Amino acid sequence: MSTQGSDGRDLTGTRAAHGWGDALLTVLAGLLVMGVTAALGLWAAGAAELPGGSFPRVVAAVVVMAAGGSVALSGNAGELARTHADISALPLSVTLAGALVLAAGFLRPLRHRAVTTTRELAGWAGRIAVLWLLVLVVLSLLARQTFDVPAADPTGGVIGDVLDASPQVGFRAEIPLTLVLGLLWLAGVLVLALLVSRGAPLPARLVRFQESVRPAAYAMAALLLAYVLVGLVIALVVVVTRGHPGETFAVILLGLPNLVWLVFTLGLGVSWEGKVDGPFGLPMPQVLDSVLRTPDLSTLNVGTLAEQDGRVWWCVVVAALFTLAAAFLMAVRSPARMRLWQHAVHMAVALALTVLAVCLLVRISAHYGLSLLGLGDLGGGLGGEVLLRPRLWGALGIAVLWGLVTGFLGGLPASRVHRHGEVDPDRPYPDPSDRP
Repeated sequence: MSTQGSDGRDLTGTRAAHGWGDALLTVLAGLLVMGVTAALGLWAAGAAELPGGSFPRVVAAVVVMAAGGSVALSGNAGELARTHADISALPLSVTLAGALVLAAGFLRPLRHRAVTTTRELAGWAGRIAVLWLLVLVVLSLLARQTFDVPAADPTGGVIGDVLDASPQVGFRAEIPLTLVLGLLWLAGVLVLALLVSRGAPLPARLVRFQESVRPAAYAMAALLLAYVLVGLVIALVVVVTRGHPGETFAVILLGLPNLVWLVFTLGLGVSWEGKVDGPFGLPMPQVLDSVLRTPDLSTLNVGTLAEQDGRVWWCVVVAALFTLAAAFLMAVRSPARMRLWQHAVHMAVALALTVLAVCLLVRISAHYGLSLLGLGDLGGGLGGEVLLRPRLWGALGIAVLWGLVTGFLGGLPASRVHRHGEVDPDRPYPDPSDRP
């Protein structure tokens, strides 16, 4: 068994298994899985037919967005007309795939270790961060393209007739902002990996926090991944029974967590508000689009959805069962000496942070418009808007209440479950004289 010093070098003289080569493999694996997921999702959505060989650039833009980066939309239509567009959304299927691979690569060299040092962890994370920033620079340089709107398009027809101008729309990654946000995204992934993993070593000064933090973090990660798996099964059933494989696989590969985590918060009782206007829409079931497609902002919750389809109430039952199961899992992984009120408090804090993260990640803001002589958006289907945002403070309050109740209830049966590493007081110690 080897022993490692604080500089990351084995005291026996061999190099520790977290050098630049391992960091490069981790980063390349994360980039590969994100690129493949984005490419397949865009291909299923029909983006492979975009003109000018722009498909790789669109894939790069989606990966940049999935890694927390910023992609700006732009356009023009001659001297007197302007197109304006903006989008703020995360393709969370791509994000989740990359995060899982990067987290696994980050934790792999740390396995089978009891302790580590802050310097060693920072050095290992720093190697990955440097290479990830280089990847983001390359992707940002690739993620830029301009498209001519065809003359047959309604927008192009109006402008072409009035101003004899061909409108253009395009996108480009904002490199400085992408590097900052991408680095924060990576830091979040690596920190969450350390919090969720039971066996990853921590610096000595942080070990005292792992008994209260790690079980809750693991339970919340399991809860969100369970929703994704259930959503995947339902989506595959939809493909088999109702068809539309292209649209369904596009949702699976680009935005499945966006949809199922939204449903999770709705099941808890969280209210959202939003709007769908124009020719654009959200990759979601028709019932959600029906509630949001109104002239003004609409309230999206279980009640408004149930007016369209009464089966939506099952979302509440599923959310209750999954949250209670997560609370039980957290309690089982916690030390047996923890009391019920402590389980309730830990679950409340963990669920509130989880709902906060979902609200920030799932929200969508997208707008496209055309103006002539600065007079604002033209009508006639030339513009559109998609908006989805949570009522945040109410969501956090609901999450705290759910956490307190399910944390208490989940801790009750956990007190009767034997924890890993516990000694059963009813089991006598072996007599040393009985050894062979």
